[in-house]
Amino acid sequence: MHELSIAHSLVQLAIETAEQNHLKKIEALRVKLGVFSGVVKEALEFSFDIATEGTSIEGAHLIIEEIPLKIFCSQCSQEYVLEKPIPIKCPRCNSGTDQILEGKEIELYELVGEG
Repeated sequence: MHELSIAHSLVQLAIETAEQNHLKKIEALRVKLGVFSGVVKEALEFSFDIATEGTSIEGAHLIIEEIPLKIFCSQCSQEYVLEKPIPIKCPRCNSGTDQILEGKEIELYELVGEG
């Protein structure tokens, strides 16, 4: 379960960032999680609770914003957000593409806390 190692990395990054910014308490971490990232949201949430145990951010919440898959179709010269990540095909012309613009990310973008 690689979600546990990702959760540990998020916790470590949050602790380091909190220290650098003199935050005394972290209430929540906001994370962008692409639907094509290979990470199972529920497994990451479960792993996060385990990863925070005994740390300075124990009790913090993990808030996940799911990012849909956005592609660029070179045939249509257009960007499209796919309702389903598979198959990765243009919804207009049905051609396949490997130009993924969004949807693969795992990004810690905000710490909610008090200084």
